[in-house]
Amino acid sequence: MAYDDNNVFAKILRGELPCNKVYETDKVLAFMDIMPRGDGHVLVIPKAKARNILDANPGDLADLAKAVQVVARAAKEAFSADGLTIQQFNESAGGQVVFHLHVHIIPRFEGVPLKPHTGEMEKPEKLAEFAEKIRSALPA
Repeated sequence: MAYDDNNVFAKILRGELPCNKVYETDKVLAFMDIMPRGDGHVLVIPKAKARNILDANPGDLADLAKAVQVVARAAKEAFSADGLTIQQFNESAGGQVVFHLHVHIIPRFEGVPLKPHTGEMEKPEKLAEFAEKIRSALPA
């Protein structure tokens, strides 16, 4: 299928929808998931158009992987997490809902399950607080 320029992440990249930015380069953008499955749930996306990992340019995929590592380290440190869940879904059958390549980074804690995906949005002030917390843990 063709890339849809009207997907929610494309709109975020164009500045048509707001987001709580965590990290940005000329190749990637990381921002807070508005329907988090845990505190500190971040999404990392390439700025290049790609529906998912199956049609991504290998160079863009490499830039994405580097950014995921940077943000994952910062999220783990910022939340003093015991570990991380890093997820990436492809096509509807694989669980993909937004058809712009993205990687989920979720800080995890021993004995604390992921929140169910209910469609409930987190309070904007909480997302801003979490974004600042992760930004402060990024390397200088």
